[in-house]
Amino acid sequence: MLTVTLRGLERDGIVTRTVHAAVPPRVDYELTPLGETLLDTIGQLVAWADVHIGEIEAARADYDARSCPSACQEEAAGLEQSA
Repeated sequence: MLTVTLRGLERDGIVTRTVHAAVPPRVDYELTPLGETLLDTIGQLVAWADVHIGEIEAARADYDARSCPSACQEEAAGLEQSA
């Protein structure tokens, strides 16, 4: 899925893709000048998420409680405790 997304961004002119002949294979992606015009907008999205993180986490917990079997919830709780 990541490759499909990156290829779409490349097609749209937002990133460039550079393949390096190396072992193991290496591919670099870089923002184009068009892609750089998105930095302010993306920064605003990140700032919004920072302000609303509590609400986002509450919504996720509510969704998980409604959507996930109890075994899944126990596993998620175990992951949070080990973090």
